[in-house]
Amino acid sequence: MTITASPSAPGVTRLALELPWDARSPAIARRAAARWLESAAYPRTADAVLIVSELVTNVVRHTRGPCRLALTEDGAYLDIAVTDDSEDMPDVHQPTDFGRPGGFGLKIMHHLGDSVRVVPRIGGKTVHVTLRVPVPPHDRRRPHEGPGAP
Repeated sequence: MTITASPSAPGVTRLALELPWDARSPAIARRAAARWLESAAYPRTADAVLIVSELVTNVVRHTRGPCRLALTEDGAYLDIAVTDDSEDMPDVHQPTDFGRPGGFGLKIMHHLGDSVRVVPRIGGKTVHVTLRVPVPPHDRRRPHEGPGAP
């Protein structure tokens, strides 16, 4: 397991974590993500950690290889990305079958995330879930209060 936390560009922070194909990987990913997000005082830590858990659990359940977790925050959005070595694409629009175990992860990601997308690549794919960072109430402006307003 390798953890890298670094600024990627001005105003952008990133956590990258290489995880083995192991039943303990979702717990490791949850702990690392929670520590990183809490240290940055990210306001939607619980939502983000649940999404991380679901994405990494899906890799352990549906693939046979390691994965890479990357969290990238730019002040407006948090991108949660998990890359694996399976070219099998999840059906992100498949309805949940309540008669079978599992199948709720994508529903959770769609409910909590502002966008969910799967990016195929040769030898695997990356699943991205993006969360909008809430603007603190004291930073909100009404449209007529913007720069140059009378």
